[in-house]
Amino acid sequence: MQFFGGSEISPSPPTPTTTTGNNAHMIYIFNRNGVCLLYREWNRPLHTLNPQQDHKLMFGLLFSLKSLAAKMDPTSADKGNLGVPQLPGQGCSFHSFRTNTYKLSFMETPSGIKFILVTNPRTSDLRETLKYIYNLYVEYVAKNPLYTPGTPIRTADDRSC
Repeated sequence: MQFFGGSEISPSPPTPTTTTGNNAHMIYIFNRNGVCLLYREWNRPLHTLNPQQDHKLMFGLLFSLKSLAAKMDPTSADKGNLGVPQLPGQGCSFHSFRTNTYKLSFMETPSGIKFILVTNPRTSDLRETLKYIYNLYVEYVAKNPLYTPGTPIRTADDRSC
C-alpha cells in the first residue's frame, strides 16, 4: 500500500482488533475549510444533535485538539502555524483519544483532508486503516473526473452531509 501517491491499494484494510464486535460507530471526512465531505454512522444509538451541529462540533473539537497539541509541543519554538496541515512526522500532532465509551482516531493529509473514525474504545491503533481509507478516497473520489472538489461525496445510498 502506498500512502501519499501511487495507485496501489491493498485488497483489504488492516483489521482493527478489539474484544467485542461492532467496532465502527461513525466516519467523518472534512476538507481543509471544515466542509463535511462525508458522514456515515453505523452503531450510534443516541442522536442528540442535528447533523450540521454535529459536524461543526466535531471540526471544532479537532481544531482545538490540534491547537493544544501544537501549543504543548516542547520541541518547537514556532507555534504560529496552527491551521496549516503538517506532513507525517512533522511537528506535534495527535492521532487518537479515548473515553470510556468511544475512541476517536484522526488523520490529516498534507492537502488538509481530515479523516475521523469513531469506534469502540478497545479498538487498537487505526492509523493503517485511516491510510487505507485515504487511498480509497484518492482512487475513487479525487481521481474521479465527475467529482467537484469541496462538494459532499455522493454514494450509492446518496445520504450525504
